[in-house]
Amino acid sequence: MTTISGSTSSTTSSTTTTSAASAAASAQSAAAAALQTAAESIIGEATGDSSLDVSTLVSSLVTSKVAGQTAELSAKEATDNTEISAFGQLQSSLASLQSAIEPLYDGAMLTAFTASTSGSGITASAGVNAVPGSYSVDVTQIASAQSLTSSQFTTDAADSVGTGSLTVSVGSSSMTLDITSSNDSLSDIASAINSADDNPGLTASVLTGSDGQYLVLSADSTGAANTISISASSDSTSGLQSLDYSSSSSSSIWTQTSAAQDAELTVNGVSASSASNTVTGVINGVTLTLTSASVDSSTDGSGAQTLTVSADTSSEITDISNFVTAYNSLVSTISTLTAYNPTSSSTSSSSSTTGPLIGNSLVTSLKNALGNIVAGSVSSSGTTGTLASLGITLNDDGTLSLDTTTLDSAVVSSPDMVQAVFNLSTGIGAELNNTITPYTETEGLIDTSLNALTSDLDSLTTQTNNLTAYSNELTTQYDAKFTALDTLMASTNSDEEYLTDLFGNANNAGAMSSSSS
Repeated sequence: MTTISGSTSSTTSSTTTTSAASAAASAQSAAAAALQTAAESIIGEATGDSSLDVSTLVSSLVTSKVAGQTAELSAKEATDNTEISAFGQLQSSLASLQSAIEPLYDGAMLTAFTASTSGSGITASAGVNAVPGSYSVDVTQIASAQSLTSSQFTTDAADSVGTGSLTVSVGSSSMTLDITSSNDSLSDIASAINSADDNPGLTASVLTGSDGQYLVLSADSTGAANTISISASSDSTSGLQSLDYSSSSSSSIWTQTSAAQDAELTVNGVSASSASNTVTGVINGVTLTLTSASVDSSTDGSGAQTLTVSADTSSEITDISNFVTAYNSLVSTISTLTAYNPTSSSTSSSSSTTGPLIGNSLVTSLKNALGNIVAGSVSSSGTTGTLASLGITLNDDGTLSLDTTTLDSAVVSSPDMVQAVFNLSTGIGAELNNTITPYTETEGLIDTSLNALTSDLDSLTTQTNNLTAYSNELTTQYDAKFTALDTLMASTNSDEEYLTDLFGNANNAGAMSSSSS
């Protein structure tokens, strides 16, 4: 596993140090010039009549003291933030590649199948456990849910069916309703069935015809086991007892409008049934969805349909193409982050635009490892293949080129080659994922780099705060000293004027000379 110290290699650290030193030197030079101007101002003002510009003078002196350190800290902070952003871009690009190659290493691509039928009424889908092949499917009956419609109830009879205890069952589940004179209408009974918390799985409704009302009970689920039965307690009134129904009853007010039945079919001559029209488990990994149109109306099985299960080559092509696109995006990101772009041909004074991670050992190691994987060959189950055998070639700049015609042909005519190149243990996808994971995982190599940069930023912040405090302290000291100097200079200039007026100078005889004459 690649290890790093901090966030940058020695080359990047050297570049950062040089940049910070250059910024510090430039700032120091500017501060020195300002200090020289301030010094000349002091000398000029010491021999003139004007007062000192204390604020400007103090600012120049303090700046000259801290300019170099300030610029150096600022440059280092900018570099750290740039590298943090760069590692974020790298991490995002790596995550995108891992997402794109997931079907190549988790088996999803190699176990993707399609299923189709030769006729109508059957929808088929194939999952990861499907086996390629052809099957004869003959549907003789689809599953249905039982539905019962009662005899006609006159208006008076519908308003008061009767009282007592009514047990309603669907299959092995049941509920019991207490019917009283306050809820014994046909509509009330239907409502009680539908709203019961322990409803066993049926829906009740009331139809109103020209000759009266009818109660309709419909099981929610299909299948022969989901039959409806109704039983009123022995102490119930005769009206409520008239609702009794069981599948074995010979006399009843109920008419069955739809039977509770399973779907019946044969697959390659083998009989099978299903309580649902969504049939699973009959053909390994295949789900069949049946409709009434799927039923073979012939008596000799001549209406059977052919079900074909085959590898989903379209998904394979898409997954492999997505891998190439994501890999090229990562290579482009790395190239940008490690770029060196000279803007001057001069060897004596050359300037350049460089990527923030140029020379970084972590990135260099990653790039080399990924390049070796995509350029290598893979052997599995006696077959050796390369990405080139699938129409994917490695370019000089590290990117991949995809020949879609070659890839299309390979996934159809050379499935063993695809299986070998992307096998789940040593395949290209698995090796890429194994290489990338140490970089992208929590507390991995990139996290370590980011933590080091964050720690360095915290240290720079502390140093900047300390330098600011030092600057404030110097400002206070210098302001007091130069304010005092300005006051002294003003007093000196005043004394000079008094003495000149009194004793004169080269251009003036003075008051003393005038009074002596």
